[in-house]
Amino acid sequence: MKKPPRLRSGGAIAATAALILAVAPGAASADAGHDHGAELPVVANPNTPKRLPDGSVFLPKLSQRQLRVRTVVAEPQSLPRTWQWVGRVVMDPNAGGKVQPTIDGRVEAGPRGLPVLGQAVRKGEVLAVVRPSASPIERAEQNAQAAELRANLEVAKQRLARLQQLEGSVPQKEIDAARTEVRSLGERLAAIGGSLTTSETLIAPVSGVVASSHVVAGQVVEARELLFEIIDPARLQVEAIAHDAAQATGVAKASASVDGGTTAFPLEWVGAAGALRDQSLPVLFRTVADRTPPLSVGQPLQVVVQTREQIDGIPVPSAALVKNPANQEIVWVHTSAERFVPRTVRYRPLDGATVTVTDGLAAGDRVVVQGAPLVNQVR
Repeated sequence: MKKPPRLRSGGAIAATAALILAVAPGAASADAGHDHGAELPVVANPNTPKRLPDGSVFLPKLSQRQLRVRTVVAEPQSLPRTWQWVGRVVMDPNAGGKVQPTIDGRVEAGPRGLPVLGQAVRKGEVLAVVRPSASPIERAEQNAQAAELRANLEVAKQRLARLQQLEGSVPQKEIDAARTEVRSLGERLAAIGGSLTTSETLIAPVSGVVASSHVVAGQVVEARELLFEIIDPARLQVEAIAHDAAQATGVAKASASVDGGTTAFPLEWVGAAGALRDQSLPVLFRTVADRTPPLSVGQPLQVVVQTREQIDGIPVPSAALVKNPANQEIVWVHTSAERFVPRTVRYRPLDGATVTVTDGLAAGDRVVVQGAPLVNQVR
């Protein structure tokens, strides 16, 4: 009869388990229900846009096409020296006007009603009527003056009648003086009586559109209060502030843009003031009717003035300028097929859409002029 195998001792079993764990440590598994499976290694895509350690950007050709990145070759040129001023749209005094009453009173609508914003009006058109208003004391004083004038007029008429009966026995000059006094008292009485009922008609001083309206029917207004402003949208002016009087000399060309935008429109030079205002010199420009976008009186503008003085630089679109984390102005230069390098630059505005780079670029550099903000965002 075969004997059963002998059981191993506890020390042999422990040694065997330790050997298994030492030889194959990765063979241990989790308890039932807790096995999460084998973890796969993360493989990075080497062909994605990324910021390199030296600050440059790796941008594959496919990404360049998707971001519509465009470049131009830097070419040094001799360009006019420019100044950048802050301006605002003002009314042309010969093509706009203000409507103000000269008396206190209540506003009534004209034949076409009260004008509204944007309504076209013609020169001489009635816009509103102001009925005079007076306090009870003023009205009582005028009534008292009218009563006194009526009494004096009645006495003067009686005196004139007596003198006319004695015509031939009294000098003619006394009769003429009495007749003149009667006429004068009658005119004064008529003026006093009509002062409380005579209304003032407000008319449009120029042809144009209503730019502002500050009145409604029945409103009580004071003398010299602004009720309407009328402008001609095709004839506006731009007032800018030159911080140095020397900047306003030798102006060759000027342009303006709205809120620092890239779309600029030309301006015509009118002249500079002869006196400083708040330590600055006001200068005036005229807009070009067929090349000016819609503007509003008081709208802020960015004015760029080109002088006849020349400086050396590289013209690039203002859209090529972006800021780095240090808040410096930079441009991106395409140095190789898929590599872009930032360059810190110094520049001066050339017009509303172009700047002159005076330092930081060299001839032949391929500057990113479209898609620069997207390249700058790659991390």
